[in-house]
Amino acid sequence: MELQPARLAMVRKLEAQGIRHGGVLEALRSVERHRFVDTALVNQAYEDTSLPIGLGQTISKPSVVARMVELLCHDQPGKLGRVLEIGTGCGYQAAVLSRVATEVYSIERLRGLHERARENLRAFRISNLHLLFGDGMLGFSKGAPYAAIIAAAGGNDIPAAWVDQLAVGGRLVAPAVASAGVQNLVVLDKTSRGVVRTDLEVVHFVPLKSGIG
Repeated sequence: MELQPARLAMVRKLEAQGIRHGGVLEALRSVERHRFVDTALVNQAYEDTSLPIGLGQTISKPSVVARMVELLCHDQPGKLGRVLEIGTGCGYQAAVLSRVATEVYSIERLRGLHERARENLRAFRISNLHLLFGDGMLGFSKGAPYAAIIAAAGGNDIPAAWVDQLAVGGRLVAPAVASAGVQNLVVLDKTSRGVVRTDLEVVHFVPLKSGIG
């Protein structure tokens, strides 16, 4: 099945919706989302919808991936430096990040998803992407400091470990619960004077959990 036209149409829609970063758009054009979903769902791979990937988890909507990665890149000239992704899932967003960053560490707490992502990504042979199995709430201190951190699950607040591992001048993008139990997309910019937090639109992500499974 030839799915490139559907993928290009998806990217055109995202561009029409306001995604402007050239590197992000090119990454979405080149990474084949249908390779990260079950065979039965391939026909829905380029629709703007989240899809189940097993173990109660989902692959995020393309518009959400595009929005978060664009926020991560913001006005950076060229590629991002080292990036930490919390929640590998099926590996799609990690593949997108590998196109806009010099190096990506992606950590997953569920072994079944970690192995699935490894299998999904094998054919892509991405040399600057490192898949880790572990508790994402702890981050990955060995790779710190990070130019950017992105999370695919939301808790009551942003874990202190993530902020500690973010480089000065770096940016963190993650969902977090704000008032009345509503999840918002949050941007943290770490400056020499401290951390600046910006709460953006309401989002719906799976809950952030500790431990491994």
